[in-house]
Amino acid sequence: MATTTIQVVGFLLALLGLAGCLAATGMDRWSTQDLYDNPVTAVFQYEGLWRSCVQQSSGFTECRPYFTILGLPAMLQAVRALMIVGIVVGAISLLVSIFALKCIRIGNMEDSAKANMTLTSGIMFIISGLCAIAGVSVFANMLVTDFWMTTAGMYTGMGGMVQTVQTRYTFGAALFVGWVAGGLTLIGGVMMCIACRGLVPEDSNYKTVSYHASGHNVTYKSGGFKASTGLGPNTKSKIYNGGARPEEEMQSHPSKYDYV
Repeated sequence: MATTTIQVVGFLLALLGLAGCLAATGMDRWSTQDLYDNPVTAVFQYEGLWRSCVQQSSGFTECRPYFTILGLPAMLQAVRALMIVGIVVGAISLLVSIFALKCIRIGNMEDSAKANMTLTSGIMFIISGLCAIAGVSVFANMLVTDFWMTTAGMYTGMGGMVQTVQTRYTFGAALFVGWVAGGLTLIGGVMMCIACRGLVPEDSNYKTVSYHASGHNVTYKSGGFKASTGLGPNTKSKIYNGGARPEEEMQSHPSKYDYV
């Protein structure tokens, strides 16, 4: 019961995390305009992975998609690739994990097959979560670098007076959604891997049986015994009251009845 609970909880967490990764990838607020020095402005700018938007004070918003691929920064393209790979891997893992649930029976599928499918989906969920966290972290690092470079260019000489007015960008809501979603997907994958150990049937563990070579069997009877002498295949033994004598030795001493 505990194994089934862990598997279902891990599946739900990974499903929620994958939905969050998909939502974060499509959001436009990956970077927003910093309003620290200018809290009152007529235009507010924010950017996403696929387009940049401008929001006016009147409430009108205009978004323009990126019509080029080669003209975009390399880091932005890397973030796109990481998020897309994470979503694709997570979607495949989600499909596999549905058939791996212990509460769902499909034909004559054995528990060992479900255990392997659960482990596979857990590893793929972990990869998906790591891709999402890495993509969001790379974009956040790019924002931090641009922010401080822009700040250093704004304040120059003359006692630190502002010489130029430049637009600075800070963290948007999509970054926090991506971090949380990647973490949920990662935790869900770990729980799926833990549940895999409980799904392995105990009968799959082969029990060793010790083998003992059989020794020489000796049969004892009252008044004599019977044993193999090892003299050859033609050698036979008979039971007498005095013991066991080979048949060849018996034939070397003829009895009186042989001459009749």
